[in-house]
Amino acid sequence: MDNKLKTGAADRGRININEGYEVDYWSNKFGVSKDKLKAAVQTVGTSASAVQEYLKK
Repeated sequence: MDNKLKTGAADRGRININEGYEVDYWSNKFGVSKDKLKAAVQTVGTSASAVQEYLKK
């Protein structure tokens, strides 16, 4: 179960777009909007490295 008090992602290798604090963390980390982050996750999956590579393109 996710600890809602943690502000970073619990699993740094995966992005859970259903948790607001994770969307905030990853969108800030990658410097993209929340919508762009969610679209990237829907395209390439929840792997943070895959999303990062996708966003670089």
